[in-house]
Amino acid sequence: MSVVEPGTAASGLVERVKSILLKPAATWEVIDTETATIGDIFKRYVAILALIPAVAGLIGGVVFGYGAFGVTFKPSIIGALVGAIVSYGLTLLGVYVLALIIDALAPSFGGQRNRLQAFKVAAYAGTASWVAGIFQIYPPLAILGLLGLYSLYLLHAGLPRLMKTPAGKATPYTIAVIVAAIVLAIIVSVVTEPLRRIGSMGLAGAGALSSNTIQVGDKSVDLGKLEEASKRMEAAAKQIESGKAPEAVQPDVLKAYLPEGVAGYARTEVTTGSGGAAGISGSQAQGVYTKGEATIRLSVTDLGAAGALAGMASAFNMQSSSESNGKYEKIGKVDGRMTQESYDKASKHGQYSVLVGDRFMVAAEGEGASIDDLKSAVAAIGPAKLEALSKG
Repeated sequence: MSVVEPGTAASGLVERVKSILLKPAATWEVIDTETATIGDIFKRYVAILALIPAVAGLIGGVVFGYGAFGVTFKPSIIGALVGAIVSYGLTLLGVYVLALIIDALAPSFGGQRNRLQAFKVAAYAGTASWVAGIFQIYPPLAILGLLGLYSLYLLHAGLPRLMKTPAGKATPYTIAVIVAAIVLAIIVSVVTEPLRRIGSMGLAGAGALSSNTIQVGDKSVDLGKLEEASKRMEAAAKQIESGKAPEAVQPDVLKAYLPEGVAGYARTEVTTGSGGAAGISGSQAQGVYTKGEATIRLSVTDLGAAGALAGMASAFNMQSSSESNGKYEKIGKVDGRMTQESYDKASKHGQYSVLVGDRFMVAAEGEGASIDDLKSAVAAIGPAKLEALSKG
């Protein structure tokens, strides 16, 4: 059975959306027996519905603008378009990776591995969130996008049916998938933030410089580096799918990079952790440092195979900044490394993070600490040493 039967493609799509939202149990039973391929579902369902939040966000941004720190600004049409394309592409990638996670975790909860069935779950469970994306067209209604959380219920209903998981294990299976997806989303958001910033900055000054570069504002994008990054991402995807992706370094190795003290702060706590799903692994070590009432949390994270996405961000030599009411945020390159910095002078809360070797994220977040203290904490990790580790 096709994903758009019966009737025309349009009517079939609408009927499937209505049925999965209004009659999820019965619809999952139908989906379970369908023989449509991953390509069919991707092209005729996911690729179409995922356009809803992307296009709605594009229109909302251009017509009404975006808000931050009480300030509203409107991107250029080209800038908003690029931002929408990036979000759309990440959504499509996310569905595929979520399917890999669902498939990989199935045996752990008494289920059966089946890539097609896992993709069906990832694709159709996302229906509610994509439909709710329509509210992005008018920013004051964006809060109604929370209706998209109904997708979590769809996920919970579909997992045991399609992945043959015992009913008693459906809830822990769902929780495990959600946690893995959140971790992956955080990784993706960190390494692709510079790409997203294109949309908010606007590309009014975009234009061709040569066959190898294009202009973004007063910065250039090296198309050669962008192509290299794309090839690394493709290679990483193949490694992940084949189960041969490189493992993240052990947490204890990262722990050794945390100094006993930074900027006059003494280390009072250390935590480490690691995990992985669907061929994607990661690890982290974090230290808590205190000086009087001030606290700094310093962490070093190995993004593992997902670090291939970082190369895409590094291909953009650009900067972004905003400031209002004693708060500011900056994104750009410092010493050739992508860096994000934010600080609130009133609350003395800030963050400073650096992407190292297209693989490691070093971040410092503090309360009562100055931004200079946070920068010193990150520098104490030794970014050059991490870069050497990423090449080892």
